[in-house]
Amino acid sequence: MTAETSQTLDRGLRVLKLLADTDHGLTVTELSHKLGVNRTVVYRLLATLEQHALVRRDLGGRARVGLGVLRLGHQVHPLVREAALPALRSLAEDIGATAHLTLVDGTEALAVAVVEPTWTDYHVAYRAGFRHPLDRGAAGRAILAARRSRPADPGYTLTHGELEAGASGAAAPLVGVTGVEGSVGVVMLADSVPERVGPRVVDAAREVAEALR
Repeated sequence: MTAETSQTLDRGLRVLKLLADTDHGLTVTELSHKLGVNRTVVYRLLATLEQHALVRRDLGGRARVGLGVLRLGHQVHPLVREAALPALRSLAEDIGATAHLTLVDGTEALAVAVVEPTWTDYHVAYRAGFRHPLDRGAAGRAILAARRSRPADPGYTLTHGELEAGASGAAAPLVGVTGVEGSVGVVMLADSVPERVGPRVVDAAREVAEALR
């Protein structure tokens, strides 16, 4: 900490990060131990965060991230979209297929940015705002694969016909972007994805990740 920073705000943000990293929530005692502060301080932090709906506590007293965080997260989408568009445009024009950036939204994959190629006679219509389960389609499967793999070696995922009959997809996860879990991919009308598309999608995902850091 320096003279220009707020210790209370720093602790509050650390609480949010700790809660975001657990699915089952944390008790006051557990937070006190992880933060290295007494329980009274934790109670005050949680009470303040609860007033802003950033934290909620269940009947058992375990604290979890609140719905207010989701509202803040939705405001991030335009910023992420703007940063990703150059790489998506390049990918769409290079491959001749619809390129997209997809982020995790709860248990679903949400397309937040889509770029269609300008020179093709036809391409798959894919709109920003489209949702699908994480375990269907290349975009969601790439994200799930990244959760299981080493961060430095994400690879890419190929699918066919899982979201739209006759369409194939390729996607690679975003790696090394704090607070953002997502993937970059393309979808095309084809029985299979050409060999060069997978590595090209990985390159695009890396470009987007660098733009977001």
